[in-house]
Amino acid sequence: MGISTSRHGEGVAEVVVDAPPVNALTVRGWFELADAVRQAGRDPETRVVVLRAEGRGFNAGVDIKEMQATSGFDALVGANRGCYEAFAAVYECEVPVVAAVQGFCLGGGVGLAGNADIVVASDDAYFGLPEVERGALGAATHLARLVPQHLMRAMVYTCRNVTAAELHAFGSVLEVVPRERLRDAALEVAAQIAAKDPYVIRRAKESLNGIDPVDVKRSYRFEQGFTFELNLMGAGDRHRDAFVAEGGR
Repeated sequence: MGISTSRHGEGVAEVVVDAPPVNALTVRGWFELADAVRQAGRDPETRVVVLRAEGRGFNAGVDIKEMQATSGFDALVGANRGCYEAFAAVYECEVPVVAAVQGFCLGGGVGLAGNADIVVASDDAYFGLPEVERGALGAATHLARLVPQHLMRAMVYTCRNVTAAELHAFGSVLEVVPRERLRDAALEVAAQIAAKDPYVIRRAKESLNGIDPVDVKRSYRFEQGFTFELNLMGAGDRHRDAFVAEGGR
C-alpha cells in the first residue's frame, strides 16, 4: 500500500498509487507521490514515466476524513500544498508522463491526469470535480486541459462527470481500452516514446511546457485561495462534515 516505482524495459519508470479503498491520498501521500515522480524524472536512465493506480479507480482526491479528523487547518493547508507539489511534479517532470486512468478520476485525480502529457483510459473511466459539493475549489485549471471551456464551467458548477469516451472525442484522451488492457496500453505508448532520442524528448517536454498559454501552477494556486476563503467562512467544514456523515466515498 502506498506509492511504488518500478522499471519496465529500457527507460520506462512506472509510478503506482495503491491506497485503498479509493486512492484518496493523505497529506503525506500527496508529498510521497510528488517525490516519486520527481525522482523518476530526474533519473538520467528514465525516458518516460507511466503514472497509474491499483484498485477501483485512479484517484478520488484528498482524504477528507483525515482533514475532518485533524484539528485546526494543518490538514487543509497540508493537502493543498501536497496537491500543488504532486500536480507540479507531473507537469514539470523532465520526461513525458503517461497517465493510465481507470474507474473514477475525481478532484486531485483530474489534477494529475490534466497535468500529464498523455492520458490513456479504460472504458469505465470517468472524470469530474465534486469540489463545489465539498465546500472547496481547485483543479479547474487542469480540467480545462481536458475539456472545452464551457463544459469545464458546467462541470464545476453542477459537479457532473464526463466519460473517457467523451474525452477521447475531444482528443484529450489518446486511447480508450478495456480495463484489463489499460496497463499494457500505457506501457505500449511509453515504449514508443522511450524508443526516441532521450535528449531530444527531454528538450521536447521542456519546449512544450514553455509554450503553454496558461501557467498551471500559478493558476491552480489562485484557485486554492478561494478554498481558504470558503473555510474561513465555514462553508468548507459544513460540506466536508456532511460528506463524512454520509459515509464518504
